[in-house]
Amino acid sequence: MPGTPPPARRTVLRAAALAPAAGLGITACSSGGDGGGSNRSAPTAPVDLGGSDEVKVGASKLYTDENVVVSRIADDEYKAFSTICTHAKCPINKLEGHKLICPCHGSQFDATNGKVLHDPAVRPLQELPVKVEDGKIVAGPGA
Repeated sequence: MPGTPPPARRTVLRAAALAPAAGLGITACSSGGDGGGSNRSAPTAPVDLGGSDEVKVGASKLYTDENVVVSRIADDEYKAFSTICTHAKCPINKLEGHKLICPCHGSQFDATNGKVLHDPAVRPLQELPVKVEDGKIVAGPGA
């Protein structure tokens, strides 16, 4: 525009430096930022997770291929939750004790009840039906 002074050198350099960093944020939150996994959905049908003895009483086990975590509350009581983060739909791939940790933005959840332990997520994980059938854990809709 006539009469408008050109931008200061500092303004131009700052904008040039920030542009690539902004692009990195988009990449990290896109499908490539989920820690290498591409399955971003909870089970839509029952899935066989293996032997019921693989989850000891008081323990939790993460099934990354199926996006499910199972906690064994008592000898005959299991809880299962989707491990798709409720913040940005990233698959959770890390379990420390009973704490699930999302690789995308650091949300944390309790594997025994699905509750949020650390934001940015604010909604709990989706609970899934779970049962033991012929000595195997089966979880997901219709289980």
